Amino acid sequence: MDKLKKAELMEKIVHELEDLRNSQQAVIQKLGKIEVDNIDLGNKRLEKDLPEMHQRVADNLDNIASILADFANETDDFNSKNNIQALKEQEAINNI
Repeated sequence: MDKLKKAELMEKIVHELEDLRNSQQAVIQKLGKIEVDNIDLGNKRLEKDLPEMHQRVADNLDNIASILADFANETDDFNSKNNIQALKEQEAINNI
């Protein structure tokens, strides 16, 4: 795989990880709303299971955030070391 294609794939993965992080944040918010609504309702199953679910999703979110930070740094380093911006500019010139 050439450097430009690798950089594009890495950037795509960064965006997908960002989407995944955002999705997990939305799940946490929804779980929180259900937990709050259940305060009045008092459903025993929800009282029992929701906190555990919330914690597992929060743990996943922490892992995703860590992976995203590391991979974004790796992507930036790759782009800098391989002068990807110049390669993109050259490709644009070649395609004219």
